[in-house]
Amino acid sequence: MEYLGLLAACLTTISFLPQVLLVIKTKDTKSISLKMYILFVSGTILWFVYGLFIKNLPVTLANFITGTLAITILYYKIKEDKN
Repeated sequence: MEYLGLLAACLTTISFLPQVLLVIKTKDTKSISLKMYILFVSGTILWFVYGLFIKNLPVTLANFITGTLAITILYYKIKEDKN
């Protein structure tokens, strides 16, 4: 089951990579919802902390990486909205 969790974590985490690379390249976040990303980042942080408490590597690792990628998008979104 641990391998199944790791595979699921890899797939869902990797799915964020194309969006992050596109946002970094184009700096365009107009069609991205700020509220959604704030909620999503908050959720991934809570899942990360939960994963630490239950000592579950797939939950911890996936949410750390996904949270980092989502924070990158959120950073660009906030930066674009200020301009």
